[in-house]
Amino acid sequence: MKAHFSSIITTIQPPTAAVRSLVERLKVSGGELLIIGDKKGPTEYPLDGATFYSLADQLTSPFSLARKLPTGHYTRKNIGYLAAIAGGAASIYETDDDNAPLPSWCLRSIETDVVALTGQGWVNVYRLFSNDLIWPRGFPLDEIVSSCREKTEVSARKETVRAPIQQGLADNSPDVDAVWRLVMDRPFTFQAGPSVLLSPGAWCPFNSQSTWWWPEAYPLLYLPSFCTFRMTDIWRSFVAQRCLWELDLGVVFHAPEVIQERNEHDLMRDFGDEIPGYQLNRRIVKILEDLSLQPGAEAVGDNLWTCYATLIQEGIFPDKEMPLVDAWLDDLKALKGEDGLTQR
Repeated sequence: MKAHFSSIITTIQPPTAAVRSLVERLKVSGGELLIIGDKKGPTEYPLDGATFYSLADQLTSPFSLARKLPTGHYTRKNIGYLAAIAGGAASIYETDDDNAPLPSWCLRSIETDVVALTGQGWVNVYRLFSNDLIWPRGFPLDEIVSSCREKTEVSARKETVRAPIQQGLADNSPDVDAVWRLVMDRPFTFQAGPSVLLSPGAWCPFNSQSTWWWPEAYPLLYLPSFCTFRMTDIWRSFVAQRCLWELDLGVVFHAPEVIQERNEHDLMRDFGDEIPGYQLNRRIVKILEDLSLQPGAEAVGDNLWTCYATLIQEGIFPDKEMPLVDAWLDDLKALKGEDGLTQR
């Protein structure tokens, strides 16, 4: 029976407890797990319900991007997206190998009940699920104090919206920046609450730890390679949000749906990797806001290209990012009616 949706992770570890838990939930939800390997880590992945793509599988795949992406890099996850799309995935759920589903985790629908934000500009979504001092990775440091002093207004009425990108929060070790972790690190639990829609004009970074995607947003899955590891999914999120505005759509954030038992990190190294974000996130958002993009679902790929071409022109990314963007878009075009990777 063909899976209804695909879940994507990268790993350099053998099956973790979190991945085993995810596979069991996928089995009852009609999903499949695609695991993208790299030059380090296992050469096989003995886990029922999971399909492993070694680096050799990727390099011999029909995807031109597979031979352009750097190795030893998180952005090889892009090949998992392409494999899922080639397999006809009705939706894609991406996560990491240290995130286990909570009881609240469920198969999401593109149609979802939300309360909508009434304002624009930077929004600290974490504060809508907690009264504590906390903010998401990628949130501007000079917005933190005001975001915690001022109450973010949301609609009092629930509504059903169509949202092709939806982010779930993570308990225990949420996705925060190195500043928060160096100063206040502790196990953390968010409050339950209604899902929240960020309408066009509102900005909040989202990550790749527990994120749902539907076909009209698939081109926006692209993770850029020529930025720091800690910024690749954050800067992707800014591009994706800006492109969604041309569809009159926004990103939805859900209350926690996973618990993270965080893999070991060097927090000072994380801090160093985040410095470009502390310095550039505001500028990136301003560049994207000022762009003239095309409306409509058929223009999503072209709009993605325009965003990256402009960010390269503005010095955010180096020129060598563009051939990867081109390969990504070419592979998406070539996938219509074709199969993806050879599976091991």
